[in-house]
Parts: sequence; structure tokens; C-alpha cells
Amino acid sequence: MGTVIRGGVVVTATDTQRADVLIEGERVTMLAESIPSSGHTTIDATGTFVFPGGVDPHTHLDMPFGGTITADDFESGARRVAWRNDDRC
Repeated sequence: MGTVIRGGVVVTATDTQRADVLIEGERVTMLAESIPSSGHTTIDATGTFVFPGGVDPHTHLDMPFGGTITADDFESGARRVAWRNDDRC
């Protein structure tokens, strides 16, 4: 069992397309036009962009600079990336 993210516009390093994304465990295992949802949790991403694998590795989190430190650490910064308009994350 995994999670299907359905109906969003999937953005990868090489493409932008309407597609479903299957996540099993902690890995994206499939991108396809349509993935059957049987046995999987389904998230409706209609009207959103989906960035599989998603956090830019070049981040400025938990970083001291000029006598201050960034507002977000790695945990809170990752949560902000996962934030959705309906605030379920």
C-alpha cells in the first residue's frame, strides 16, 4: 500500500505534465497518466503543482549569518515545503 497523488501538474527536472504520482514507503515509485487507487491512500492535487522528491538540496535552513540564525530549521522548513492551501500538513 502507498499513497497516490492524483490530478496535479507534475513538475520534474525534464517535464511538466498532468500525471499521478505513487509513493510507497519513502520513495516515489511511479509517475503515470493514471494510477489505480485500489489499496492506496489518495490525495487530490487538482489545481496544484506536484514536485516529486521535492526539497531543493540547496537550502538556507538552520544557518547562522551576520549574528542571526534563520527562522526555520530543517524540520520546520521541510514542513513549509509540504504545506498545502487546505493546511492539512
